[in-house]
Amino acid sequence: MTFTPGSALLGGALIGLSASGLLALAGRVAGISGIVGGLLWPRRGGTAWRAAFFAGLLIGGLLVREWAPAVFAPRAPAAPALALAVAGLMVGFGTQLGGGCTSGHGVCGLSRGSLRSAVAVLVFMTTGALAVFVSRHVLPRLG
Repeated sequence: MTFTPGSALLGGALIGLSASGLLALAGRVAGISGIVGGLLWPRRGGTAWRAAFFAGLLIGGLLVREWAPAVFAPRAPAAPALALAVAGLMVGFGTQLGGGCTSGHGVCGLSRGSLRSAVAVLVFMTTGALAVFVSRHVLPRLG
């Protein structure tokens, strides 16, 4: 299976459908960091739906790997493992600082018209663009 512009559209539609379904059926916002955080530090009555949602993410990835293995073709890491670990911790810190992640703010918050989410999306998109620019254009010149 190869990816075409239509497959990205399909993926986006499925994300929107699942976020809408979770909100309509359970009254919950589909912010992945909050869902996983609730599994790590459980609250009363919130574990079952969080586990089901997270299991769906994992099972979905496994099904894609089975049906379209080229999607997971091996590639060289973009950065050393330590740098990736530090970047992951920084993302985790950012989700705590911003009160949510890209899925919570970008998919769910913007669709609900949240000003707080609009500001968060603007900040993390700008920060991401700057990080890519620095890593691709500034750091190679210093080395």
